[in-house]
Amino acid sequence: MGIRSVLSRPFAKQIAKQQKQWSTNPGVCQDKIFSKLIKSAQNTTFGQDHAFGSIRSYDDFKKNVPIRDYEELSPYIKKIIEGDQDVLWPGKPTYLSKTSGTTSGVKYIPITKDSIPNHINSARNALLSYIHETGNAKFIDGKLIFLSGSPELDKKNGINTGRLSGIVNHHVPNYLRTNQMPSYQTNCIDDWEEKLDTIIEETITQNMTLISGIPPWVQMYFDKLHERTGKKIMDIFPNFSLFVYGGVNFEPYKNKLFDSIGKEIDSIETYPASEGFIAYQDSQHEEGLLLLVNSGIFFEFIPADEYFSENPTRLTIEDVELGVNYAVIINSNAGLWGYSIGDTVKFVSKKPYRLLVTGRIKHFISAFGEHVIGEEVEKAMKQTMDEFREVDLVEFSVAPQVNPESGLPLHEWYIEFDNPPNDLPAFEKALNLHLQKLNTYYDDLISGNILTNLKVISLQKDAFRNYMKSLGKLGGQNKVPRLSNDRKIAMGLSPFVLAQ
Repeated sequence: MGIRSVLSRPFAKQIAKQQKQWSTNPGVCQDKIFSKLIKSAQNTTFGQDHAFGSIRSYDDFKKNVPIRDYEELSPYIKKIIEGDQDVLWPGKPTYLSKTSGTTSGVKYIPITKDSIPNHINSARNALLSYIHETGNAKFIDGKLIFLSGSPELDKKNGINTGRLSGIVNHHVPNYLRTNQMPSYQTNCIDDWEEKLDTIIEETITQNMTLISGIPPWVQMYFDKLHERTGKKIMDIFPNFSLFVYGGVNFEPYKNKLFDSIGKEIDSIETYPASEGFIAYQDSQHEEGLLLLVNSGIFFEFIPADEYFSENPTRLTIEDVELGVNYAVIINSNAGLWGYSIGDTVKFVSKKPYRLLVTGRIKHFISAFGEHVIGEEVEKAMKQTMDEFREVDLVEFSVAPQVNPESGLPLHEWYIEFDNPPNDLPAFEKALNLHLQKLNTYYDDLISGNILTNLKVISLQKDAFRNYMKSLGKLGGQNKVPRLSNDRKIAMGLSPFVLAQ
């Protein structure tokens, strides 16, 4: 056993003890953070505009600070980009995290000196929590790969600007630098396919023990390794024992990924965003991700079915209920206030608070009032694949078809299979039935002959890869939405449809 793994154990024990303390006192932690945030920002432009000096309670805060998305907060962001100080948080941000927006193009999310620990320590603590629970620390002695964006940073009026994964790369602890892969130079390659080929050259002979990244891009890495060697990943990297991922639901990728590896291995799910590190999986045995209630973020939650109403209910952590979909709202020491990050979550535990990420508030299908959400299509797909064990899929996305050439409107499921079902009509029928059971509105529309049963549209090999490449979003932290209420993604995928 190496020195890193030996030293990690007492550190992991210490972090686990701290984690237990704050996770069992979530209300107290959130109250302290709320008070500190308001006091720290009362002399900022935003604080003065919203009378932070007069805020004495959460009710005061709700009256003074409305819910905003990026577009509504962007006038303040623009001032920061132009060089103003003390806008959303005292001073200037240390970084601006560059990410893709849905309606505003590129978004720039501030990361301050005070908020950096949320991003860095949370990722570290997820690993240490795993070490403490399982006793497995050997992976720290091997090579660790993080499939991420370029760490090269630009500047906007003196503020370093880049992708979150690239920014985080600058804060990897020194004790891990010597076994981090790929190299800095390789991470700086912009073209994903060239970058992936170079990563393979660097890693194929190494003792890889941990691999981290978004599942579809990790799968592409595994596929290329298999093409090169003809071997399973466990035969190339026999000590590979831990997979760390985030950004998408793992279930649709799980079977294919483990088949590529050649065995099941432990995995840790994380919930990082440019706006803040929200939660991580703290147990291999308990469902859900531990909400980080003591990391510089004061959380609010809005019932998802109220989100688009004029006066939605705003709840603190102590008011949420199990099994309800909520939109996540954050207030943070990065200077985000009443900020909707666009995600929906569902709590599965209150002792401690653990959640599942269920989708995006704007990613749904409700062309006919069915309001089908990401969690439902993913669960329907998993349940169907459990019945059709031969099926492996690469990716899928769902869109409404309001004006079919004939018959009733329907949902179209664009699916790239790695191994298709032996009986596609039976697969379609099962998928439709599972979705009906999961969504009563969809079931009513099917039963009432307003919608007809869904249709699976099979796509060519590498369809999603080529689609993302056409958008300039191949690799990194980019991902395809599971569903949308329009036909934009469907139209983009149409050139890759297999001949029927």
